[in-house]
Amino acid sequence: MDPGTAGAVAVALLAISSSGPLIAYAAAPALAVAFWRNAGATVLLTPVSLIRRRAELVGLFARAGRRTGWYAVLAGVALAAHFAAWTPSTKLTSVAASTALVTSQPVWQGLIALGQGRRLSALSWLGIGLAVAGAVLTTGADLGGGSGRAVLGDVLALLGGMAAAVYTAFGERVRSTASTTTYTTVCYGVCSVLLLAVCLAGGVRLTGFNPATWLAILALVFGPQLLGHSLLNYALQRISATTISVLILLETPGAALIAWLWLGQTPRTAALPGLLLLMAGVAVVVLGNARTPRRPAPVSAPPETAPLRK
Repeated sequence: MDPGTAGAVAVALLAISSSGPLIAYAAAPALAVAFWRNAGATVLLTPVSLIRRRAELVGLFARAGRRTGWYAVLAGVALAAHFAAWTPSTKLTSVAASTALVTSQPVWQGLIALGQGRRLSALSWLGIGLAVAGAVLTTGADLGGGSGRAVLGDVLALLGGMAAAVYTAFGERVRSTASTTTYTTVCYGVCSVLLLAVCLAGGVRLTGFNPATWLAILALVFGPQLLGHSLLNYALQRISATTISVLILLETPGAALIAWLWLGQTPRTAALPGLLLLMAGVAVVVLGNARTPRRPAPVSAPPETAPLRK
């Protein structure tokens, strides 16, 4: 890795690692935080798409590209489900456990690929087994500690990881023909509308927060939502998606460290073996998927892409 790429990856990892701690810190309902971070990103991306990508944006829903447009919409639905599950989990369980469990996304990605007819390598199956065992140990540690809230948070984080895998699967299809800017504008916009509807239907408060909370929400928009995603895409031009996917696992210790230094959260000692096993399993799945032969890709398809970050 050249120094510029290494610096970009380091900043991206710091940005995405701050996501869990910022959500946990914000004195606002979790769903409100999820809505505002997506709405803020949509507001910033829409003018860029309309000015620089208008033809592509319109073509996404024209007759020839309508299927691609619907994939972008479905990706937004899955992203809304991801945020609706994962964001509350950061307030119910520790940031470390929530972040580790949601980064199980490649495991579910592998199972989705299996359902699509792709064979998984023995290494992938080994990783899936390790990751599932780690998730069970982590959740069991919280259950043994007598914390029903923590167990609920663990389950929601796992559901968030599953939804993120569906989101990435749809996004992969869109990105074969559409730019990142166009795709994320549609995806974040759909996600924002759905989260707004859920908030309004559930009577979730969307305003009246203190200045520190609004600053945390702005940090989520510019940090994990925009900066982290953009820099990882920049790095993909120079290093493989497999390397990026493994490096993303550093989000878990990064988030745990930020939560410890900033919020005073110390991960439960009993949960640490499970968290480490989970991360090891995900890394093995990523490496196993990289070694699995892929179906021939269309000529117009771009190089392999890393999971789209939250």
